[in-house]
Amino acid sequence: MSLITEYLPVVILALIAIGFAPIAWLFSRFFRPNKPSVWRDATYECGSEPIGDARVQFKFQYYVFGIMFVVFDLVATFLMLWAVSFSELSDTAKVWAVLFLAILLIGVAYALKKEGKIWI
Repeated sequence: MSLITEYLPVVILALIAIGFAPIAWLFSRFFRPNKPSVWRDATYECGSEPIGDARVQFKFQYYVFGIMFVVFDLVATFLMLWAVSFSELSDTAKVWAVLFLAILLIGVAYALKKEGKIWI
């Protein structure tokens, strides 16, 4: 069996996945009803009219917490994969895993130091 016939289903699925969003957007754009009104063009928040300016500046701290959550979620995934196959890993892979964890711990210490939670 050749490489092309083995990966043909994967390529077809990838093309369908890539093409689904633009095709769905085009269908919704051309087949939706277009009845503009003042009520539809008005901005609303949770079903009620907004109070004050919509352009409120958020603290950057909230974005940092979100980014840290995503990063540590990915780290937990990598750690689980390494924990499952740690005994089968080569010595080089084990060194890279420990180095990866050390870099992450340095990042956590830096973030906590910046927040004033630890004194390093």
